[in-house]
Amino acid sequence: MEKIHIQQLFKQNYGKMMRVARSILFDEEESKDVVSDIFANLLHGNNTLSAQTEEHYLMTSVRNQCLKRLRHEEVKRRMTENASPLQTSDDESEDERLSEIDEFVERHLTEQERRIFQLRFSKGCSYEEIAAEEGISRVAVWKHLSHALNQIKNHFKK
Repeated sequence: MEKIHIQQLFKQNYGKMMRVARSILFDEEESKDVVSDIFANLLHGNNTLSAQTEEHYLMTSVRNQCLKRLRHEEVKRRMTENASPLQTSDDESEDERLSEIDEFVERHLTEQERRIFQLRFSKGCSYEEIAAEEGISRVAVWKHLSHALNQIKNHFKK
């Protein structure tokens, strides 16, 4: 899809999409992240939408992404509630893994990627907060985080 067409879709549907997301998530920042992620995927994907199905596709995408986030949070909650004593006593090895990731981030990411990574995962900032702090768009924040996470995954996959 062309960038101009995506911008038009954004202007026409952002308000509706945010209302749907807020009604499911009850969180303004999470809702903004969901909607931003959908448009980032449109911008970088090879999706072809017909004029008749664009709005339906966007609204369905919002609903599905919100439900996916809620399921993910529920799974995380259940995992922490049901964690066995053996799993929780494994803090030392988890600390070692986190230290290795921190070292990798310091050595291999650019300064901007490092700042964005730390704002997101250490301070828990939303894409919008990071974008405002860095003076870049939310899509640029997504790109930097995506690149950083791919580098980390590829390094530790070995």
